[in-house]
Amino acid sequence: MVGYDPRAQVAALSPEEAALAGSAAGMVTRALISPFDVLKIRFQLQIERVSSQTPEGKYQGLFQASRCIYSEEGLSAFWKGHVPAQLLSICFGAVQFASFELLTEMVHKTTAYDSQTAGVHFMCGGLAACSATVVCQPLDTLRTRFAAQGETRVYRNLRHAVSTMCRSEGALTFYRGLSPTLMAVFPYAGLQFFFYNVFKKLLAPPPKAGNSGGYLGSLVCGSGAGMISKTITYPFDLFKKRLQVGGFEAARVHFGQVRSYRGLVDCVVQISKEEGVRGFFKGLSPSLVKSALSTGFTFFWYEVFLNAMRNLKERQRTNDLVKEQQER
Repeated sequence: MVGYDPRAQVAALSPEEAALAGSAAGMVTRALISPFDVLKIRFQLQIERVSSQTPEGKYQGLFQASRCIYSEEGLSAFWKGHVPAQLLSICFGAVQFASFELLTEMVHKTTAYDSQTAGVHFMCGGLAACSATVVCQPLDTLRTRFAAQGETRVYRNLRHAVSTMCRSEGALTFYRGLSPTLMAVFPYAGLQFFFYNVFKKLLAPPPKAGNSGGYLGSLVCGSGAGMISKTITYPFDLFKKRLQVGGFEAARVHFGQVRSYRGLVDCVVQISKEEGVRGFFKGLSPSLVKSALSTGFTFFWYEVFLNAMRNLKERQRTNDLVKEQQER
């Protein structure tokens, strides 16, 4: 199971090892799900309705948008912003999982709560994700800007984007959309860890303490947890994306209408007036596919890397014991 387990038969991993496993899981997962992320961001930023029945905007559905992006921008467009996105995934995975392991261990050692309960995983998962969000928000803003621009590129590369944004908008622009992000990330990540814990115990109760219960189970449980948590918290992700591209309207003109927002409340009010309640869920379909794959693969690879490190440590310990016995 993910998180500190006092019943585990192997020694607990250090925060550094958890960070390494988390960053590796984030890196592999990001490479696989990047196209869905680009589609989701394009839908989220479109003011016009996303609908194939009553087409109004540039993008009308998953397949139409995919064909459109491919024909206009090429296959590489589905990995636009991949460098900052990859840095974001590596950094976020490292901070989140290291914090989560530390927090669950702290709960076990300082309270009467069982560190492997779903409620503890909800709180620790939410707090761990908030820590990772504050650290990684600038990378998320850069990733969004790159994914949002079309072929009339405003930013040539990562370095150019950082220098241009600092010079024209100031350093605080990297934290645009932080408030809705934090409001969304705590319940989103908390629910991910909560439902992952619940599903893992329901689907495949570990035969012995410390066992992962099977990698396929990790993938299925993570996918289910990701879809449920994403649906519940999705509007906050949309608000964040709209706010992150503020001051970036020039690169969005050929995609359709553009809007400027004074802040989170103004963003919510304008969307509700112009786009209705459905506007809060634009891009939900690619987001659910992405979330199912992203969360499923993240937990899958995290458990794979964790168990690989545990096995390596166990093998090393066994070899040390054999050497000690031979020396005697």
